[in-house]
This record gives sequence, C-alpha cells and structure tokens, in this order.
Amino acid sequence: MKRVHFFCFLLSLNISFAYSQERFSLYSDKAPGSESWDWKEAESSSNGFNTRLVYNVVEPSITAYFPEKSKANGTSVIVAPGGAFHILSIDSEGIEVAKWLNQRGITAFVLKYRVVHMLSNDPVKELSAKMQDFNKLDAINAPVVELATKDGLMAMEYVRQHAPTWGLNPQKIGFMGFSAGGTLTMSVLQTATEANRPNFVAPIYLYKKAVLGTQIPSTRIPIFIAAASDDNLGLAPHSVELYLEWLKAKQPAELHMYTKGGHGFGMRKMNTPSDHWTVDFEHWLRFHQYIP
Repeated sequence: MKRVHFFCFLLSLNISFAYSQERFSLYSDKAPGSESWDWKEAESSSNGFNTRLVYNVVEPSITAYFPEKSKANGTSVIVAPGGAFHILSIDSEGIEVAKWLNQRGITAFVLKYRVVHMLSNDPVKELSAKMQDFNKLDAINAPVVELATKDGLMAMEYVRQHAPTWGLNPQKIGFMGFSAGGTLTMSVLQTATEANRPNFVAPIYLYKKAVLGTQIPSTRIPIFIAAASDDNLGLAPHSVELYLEWLKAKQPAELHMYTKGGHGFGMRKMNTPSDHWTVDFEHWLRFHQYIP
C-alpha cells in the first residue's frame, strides 16, 4: 500500500511538472513573412557570452511557466530575451526570469521570436563582427524587427484569449524584455490594438532606436525601466529618453539607472548595483497591485 501511495505521489509530481512548463506555437502553419525560411533552430552553450543561446528561430512560440497553484495570483508576463535580434539569451533573460516571476505567483511566458539567420555555428562571433557598425546592423535587423513584433503581438493575443482557461486575469498581462527584447516590448506596445496591448511593460536596457511605432497609448500603462549607467553599448541614454517621454505623456513611469552593471546583466549576479533590479521590480509590481 505504501508503494502505491508513493507511486501516486511521484505521478502527481510528474503531472505538476509537465503542466508547469508547456510550449505553444503562435501560428498554426508557417509564420507569415518567413515561409521560405528552411533552416533549423539551434542552441549554443559554449560561446563568448558564457550562457546558453538560441538562434535561427523559425517557429515562434511561447513556453508557459506556471507558479504553484497556492501562489498563483492571476497576473501574467510575457518575457522576451535579448540578443540583438540575432540570438536569444534564453536562460538569464528568459527562463530564469520566468522562474523568478513564478516564485511571486506570476505566470510567465518565455517568447521565442524570429531572429536574423545565422550562417555559422558560432553565433556570438558572427554577431560580434556585425556589432562593429550599428547602422549596418540596424539595416540587417529592420525586416526581422517587424516579424518579431508580429510574434510579440500574437503572443499577447494568445495569452489574452486563453487567460480564462489558465485562471489568469486578461487585464493583468504584462510584457517585459531585455536589450532587443526591450526594443520588442516597446514595439509591441506602440503598435498594438486594444485587443493585444499589454497592461504594463518593463523594458530593461532597451535599444530605443529600433523601436517600431511612436504613439504612446492614451490608456494608462505603467512602465518600469532599468539599465546601467556603464552600459558598454552606450544604451543608458535610451532608457532615460524613454522615461522622459513617458513622463511627458503623464503615464506612470519608474526609472532605475544603476551605477554599474554593464549591458546584459539580466539575472546574472555580479556584485554590482544592477543585482538589485529584481528587488526594485518586485516593489513596483506590489505598488501597482500586480502581486499582493
């Protein structure tokens, strides 16, 4: 009898684990605009960024991370990893963020959006060469930024449509992203309709120059902005500019500019002030009543 009970316990754990992480394709067929893409998605674990990366994404998807039922509060967030629209920093700017959100009762959806086709099996080396000229990089990225934005909007539609099934509040869906993911966050917000607009956003060290759309919504949309003053790509002013625009529009805005942290700090712990952005973000979430 004890063995039966133990087996049932293990089975319940497996069911719970399976439900806690579930992948959903955003399109029933090939994603519109990239039907001719015939390459395969790949991963890189040994690279110059010392983190696991995903690249050559062809099939956009969201992977759901559900919190324990006892903690779930109905709020959800779509998380967009960064990587200059060439790669996705899937762990420190994706999955680890999702697990952090889960611990606070928030359901998280890690977004895999379409990125530029990489021709080698060393995506960091290939990308680093392109980053020597941001104007050329912007030109390469431009058509893909549009596709990625469509993926973000589709993710918003998917989550809002299925929110009741998952026990989520359809009016408490946030969108956050890091670097290119922050650019994507603002592109989604500023090109959305009422049906697929996030209720709150958190662009972290975004690249503002590539953001699509210029219209700040008239609807109340709280924004949390964070970056490091010593951002080695020189993107600190982008976050400041965004904050000032939001402030001028009389939208609820909060900016955290950390003395040190560089670019791409994500969930990395580096003993710099940027390590505490999650503490500030949690306070912000509580203030706006997205978590109890």
